[in-house]
Amino acid sequence: MIASPLLRKLKSIAGSENVFFDPADLTSYSYDSSSFSAFPQAVILPRDTETISDLMRFAFNEGISVFVRGAGTGTTGASVPVQARPDSKGIVLSMTRMNAIRRIELQDMMAEVEPGVITGDLQKATSKVGLFYPPDPASLKVCTIGGNVATGAGGARAVKYGVTRDYVIAIEAVLPSGDIIQTGARTAKGVVGYDLTRLLVGSEGTLALFSRIWLKLVPLPRDVGTVLCFFSSDEDAISAISTIFSAGVLPRCAEFMDALSLRCLVLANPGLSIPVGAGSAVLIEVDGTEEAVTTEIGTVMSEVKGVALQVWHAVDSLEADAMWRLRRGLSPAIKQLGFPDKISEDICVPRHNLAQVLKRIRAIADETAVTILSFGHAGDGNLHVNLLYDKNRKTDIERVEIAVGAVMRASIELGGTISGEHGVGLSKKQFVGWELSQEAISIMKGIKKVFDPKGILNPGKVF
Repeated sequence: MIASPLLRKLKSIAGSENVFFDPADLTSYSYDSSSFSAFPQAVILPRDTETISDLMRFAFNEGISVFVRGAGTGTTGASVPVQARPDSKGIVLSMTRMNAIRRIELQDMMAEVEPGVITGDLQKATSKVGLFYPPDPASLKVCTIGGNVATGAGGARAVKYGVTRDYVIAIEAVLPSGDIIQTGARTAKGVVGYDLTRLLVGSEGTLALFSRIWLKLVPLPRDVGTVLCFFSSDEDAISAISTIFSAGVLPRCAEFMDALSLRCLVLANPGLSIPVGAGSAVLIEVDGTEEAVTTEIGTVMSEVKGVALQVWHAVDSLEADAMWRLRRGLSPAIKQLGFPDKISEDICVPRHNLAQVLKRIRAIADETAVTILSFGHAGDGNLHVNLLYDKNRKTDIERVEIAVGAVMRASIELGGTISGEHGVGLSKKQFVGWELSQEAISIMKGIKKVFDPKGILNPGKVF
């Protein structure tokens, strides 16, 4: 139970209705979508910047660790309140009550939001006025903008539109000391001083807390075209993607699913019939004017003709939504294979090495006897590699740890990265030194110390 003087102080700062300390309440904030879990001493749901500032100033003076949290959809343990020492004090700041879309500027094509705004809600709000916020993580119906910014989230449309970092133009942030800073500029251009905004994006809650975020918007595409193409092999699918790019089409999505992924979808969707012999599939989506979409979909279908086993062309938004429900439902559908546990990695390689890394992953699965399925954003070389196992079996744990390391090594050796969009958190700390030089890591640790000299903000993560 939390010490009563600390509890009284937290309530005096944030209001008793915004402070939770009962174990039943704390459970909901003890984990994310990774395998990590730990209980904080208390959870606070601030409602404004000033409260965050006061809480951080108190925590800084008292040496209390603070773990900032959005919706908890992260997969690396980045928001889990793991303490370096058992006797350490630690509190969670959940930003979900700061969920206002403050304004959407039509002329400047910009949105000002609080960190707790749900990504999908912002997309709906902008589309109503003819604007578009492209980043679309798979969890967009529940994940928050603040969490997206903290992890540098991506999504299916990144191949054409980029990721979250490409849309963040300014941030109001609270430092561990309680000081409030503004980074970036609410203008189309701005190059004064170092780019602190870019630095904060993807910092995984280790440098500062976001209290307000300004985002770039773009015009809403007038039309969208969607096709689902089935192939006999991974190689044919990846080759088809390259051919589509070479033909001058830049799809906004090019989502790959391997043979085991297709099997999961069939098991999870009774009545779903896919072509006999299908060993992979690619979901292609293009957007633009109606004329451009018609032309590009025609090009896509022409380029895959003779290679694809079958092509499903969505004739309307209902059919397109049905295709996307399959793709977005793939992760939970993995449970159909009967494994109680999984590790979901998100390596990214140059697009020309995508077929090669898939080949390496198949070899790793064979060598370690670990069931591995892969799907993801093939258009930008970002794969979600899912390793299935039972954490209650020691041999499973040993084999999956070897397999994870081999997958990380394969990605780096093929010119890639150990994380395209999920971040490092706790789960990938041991591999950071494989990708980054010690000199680069030392600089990053120095930056951490400048922002957080006492090391109270999300300690133990990333490094």
